[in-house]
Formats: sequence, structure tokens, C-alpha cells
Amino acid sequence: MYIIVVGGGKIGFALSQSLLLNGHEVLCIEQDAQRNSINSKSLGSASFIGDGCEVSVLDKIGASRADALIATTGDDQDNLITCQIAKHKFGVPKTIAQINNPQNRDIFRILGVDATVNITEVIMSQIVQEMPEHPLVPVLSLQGTGQELCHVDITTNSSVIGKQLNQIELPGLSRIALIIDKNREVKIPSDTMILRSGDEIIAVTRPEDEENLRILLTGDN
Repeated sequence: MYIIVVGGGKIGFALSQSLLLNGHEVLCIEQDAQRNSINSKSLGSASFIGDGCEVSVLDKIGASRADALIATTGDDQDNLITCQIAKHKFGVPKTIAQINNPQNRDIFRILGVDATVNITEVIMSQIVQEMPEHPLVPVLSLQGTGQELCHVDITTNSSVIGKQLNQIELPGLSRIALIIDKNREVKIPSDTMILRSGDEIIAVTRPEDEENLRILLTGDN
């Protein structure tokens, strides 16, 4: 895949390195000459100096053939503009933007950005996940659906232990997407699969059903 990363700061630089190591064609755009010079020592020809908000720059680097564009600057407005130009001017199929203010998420969605990532929320989710007093952790909001992915551990108090999935009535529109057993094996759920203590569940649910889902899977009121 050809992936354009706009913003060569710590996040954009690290992301570009990771994508390159995974065999993708990557171009990291950074408008600050000094920072771009530093990046180029590691990224080589995958580092490009320029303003990702400018049509001429995106045209020069072949945005029309890009499979995805990821905007990682520290300015939400710049990230939005870059994604819109990529999507509507060059037809980039997938645009992803870092958002620094969570209140801007709806604006990005309405204006056609395919996905957004809020670094603060990601970090907080990871911190909370390590805290045993929080057995259910929202992981990712599914844009435009009113639902989200969440992670929950099945504890010894749960009433679902030993039951098949088709015997369990999940709250609202909730559904189980993945099961990770004690051996760290990832399983795709089936109706006859039996839940056991210690299983980790990745579920899709609505925010208003989170509490009932937590109680059902953990047995803790």
C-alpha cells in the first residue's frame, strides 16, 4: 500500500517507521525543514518537505495513487483540510486524522473523514485497562453507529460461565466480536462456544448498555 503520513512529529515519524518496517510504501510530509532533516536520517527518501494542506504538494507526491492518507499534525484544522483535499481532490479511499480536541470528532465525521484517533483517549484507555477496578474498558468509538468496542474480563462471579453463547441474552444491541482465552488464543464467536472464567471479551455495544453488559459478564453490581 502507498500511505501518505502528513506531519513528521513524534507520532507521524514513529508511524512512518512502523509502516515502512511492515513493507508499505510510505511518504512522510513535514513542513519544518529542521525536523524534516532529522527525519530523513532514518526515513531516507520516505521523508518529504512540504505543506500537506497544499494541493500542489499532494499532487507532486502522487496523492491520486495513494491508498490512504494519515494526518498527524498537532493542528486539528490542518488535519481536517488535508484529509478533505486528499478525499475530494485526489480520491484517496481512506483518510485518517489525529484529533487533539475530542469535541471536533463529529465535525470530522460530518465532513467525510473516514476515521479519527484521539491520542489522549487512547492513552487513557490503556491506563484504565491496567486498573483491575475497571473491568470494562471502552476501546474505540465506531463512528456514525452510536456503538463502540469495549474490552471486559469474565470473572469468577459471572453467571455466563459454562453457558453457550446462544444461551446468553446480551443487553440491547450488544454482541460479542472476539474471545481471547487463557492461552491468549483469539477465537471467533460461534453459537455453541462456551464462556469460561478468565476469558477476555471484545464486544460491540452502545454506551447506554455498557453497565448492564459489565454486570452480566463480571457478576459485579
